[in-house]
Amino acid sequence: MTESAAPATRDPPWPVAVMSQKIREWIDRLGTVWIEGEITQWQVRGGHVYGRLRDLDQDATVSFTVWRSVAQKLTSEFAQGDRVVALVKPDFWVKGGSLSVQVLELAHVGLGELLQRLEALRRTLQAEGLFDASRKRALPFLPQRIGLVTGRDSDAEKDVIRNATLRWPGVEFRVHYAAVQGDRAAAEVTAGIEALDADPEVDVIIIARGGGDFLHLLPFSDERVLRAAAAATTPIVSAIGHEADRPLLDEVADLRASTPTDAAKRVVPDVGEQLAIVDEARSRMSTRIGQLLTYETDRLAQLRGRPVLIQPERLIDERAEELVRWIARGTELADRAVEQRGRELAEARARLSTLSPKATLERGYAIAQVVDLAGTAGAVLRTPSEAPAGTSILISVSGGAFTATSDGA
Repeated sequence: MTESAAPATRDPPWPVAVMSQKIREWIDRLGTVWIEGEITQWQVRGGHVYGRLRDLDQDATVSFTVWRSVAQKLTSEFAQGDRVVALVKPDFWVKGGSLSVQVLELAHVGLGELLQRLEALRRTLQAEGLFDASRKRALPFLPQRIGLVTGRDSDAEKDVIRNATLRWPGVEFRVHYAAVQGDRAAAEVTAGIEALDADPEVDVIIIARGGGDFLHLLPFSDERVLRAAAAATTPIVSAIGHEADRPLLDEVADLRASTPTDAAKRVVPDVGEQLAIVDEARSRMSTRIGQLLTYETDRLAQLRGRPVLIQPERLIDERAEELVRWIARGTELADRAVEQRGRELAEARARLSTLSPKATLERGYAIAQVVDLAGTAGAVLRTPSEAPAGTSILISVSGGAFTATSDGA
C-alpha cells in the first residue's frame, strides 16, 4: 500500500501495518524531547533498565527503556518514587502497537536532585575524614559554661536550659540566637559556632532545634555549618531532634543527641546521681577501711598470741641451753682429741726410740768412722782392713765420741 493520505471511505481500507508504520514515521519526526515525571517502575535486566514514568499531575503513564550503554553512564542511583527529568526519543513498536520512549539522559529534580547533592557532599566529607570516630572529642565531665546555638524563644532553648539547670543548678549558658530554617539559617548558625568556639569560657557547644521536616533541616546539612563544626576546637553536640532524616551535622558533631532534652542530659551530669555516687563510694570506702582494720587487728592479736612474744626470754633460754650443750660437747670432743693425739705421740716416740741408733749405742755398741785429713768424719768402718795402721778413727758411743789411731790388723 503506497497511499500517502488516509482513505476517505471504507473501500479500500488501510491495513493495520500501514497505519502503524505511518504512526511510527510521524513519531520519529518528533525527535528527542525533555519530559518530567515520577518513576513508578524500575527493573534492571541484562544491564538494561525497563520502567514506567507517570505524569506528576494527570493520569498518564509511558513505558521507557534505558539501554545498557546509557545506564552505565548514569552518575546517580534511581529507584521507584524518584522524580526525574529525562531526554527521551519516542518510539512506536509496530508489531505490538505500543508506544515507549528511549531514555538518552536522566537526572533527579526537586527533592531527588537535592538528595543527590547531599549524598555527594556526604561522600566528600567522609573521604576527608570528618565523620571518623577517631576525631570525635570527649565532652567535659562538668562544663562550667555551655554555648547554645538555637532559635530565639524556641522550645529547644527552653528544653536545654531547663533540663540542664535541673540536673546541675550551677551551670551557666551563653546563648547565640540564629535562624534555624530558611535562607539565613546556615550563615547565622555558622557565625554562632565560630563566635562560641572563640569564647575561652565556653566548654561545650550545643546546636539545638526542635525537629522539623526534611526541607526545614537543610541548613544543618549546609557545607558552611559542617566545616565550621569540624574546625571548632570546642566539642560540638548536635541536638536537631529528628530521627528519620538525620542532617549531616549529626555525623560531623562530636556527639549526637536525639532531642534538645537528651542533649542537656548528656552534657550535664545529674547532681542527685553524682551525690548518690559519692555516697556509695564513701560507703564502700568506709566498709573497706573497716574490713582492713579488722583484718589487721586480728593479725596483730595473732602475732601477740605467739609464744615468742608472750615470753620473749623463752627463746633466749632455749638458745642458752642449746649453747651450753654445744660447749660441753665441744669440750668433750676437744679433750678426747687431745688424749687420742697424746697416745699416738707416745706410740710414735716408742717406735722412734726402738728404731733409733742411739738405742743401739745404749746397749753397748759403738760406731767407728774414718777421719780424713780435714778432720771430718767420713764413712763408717765395717771391716778392719778399711783402717790400716796410723788411720785416725772417730768412735761414737752412747755417752759421746772420741778419736783413736788404728795400729793395723
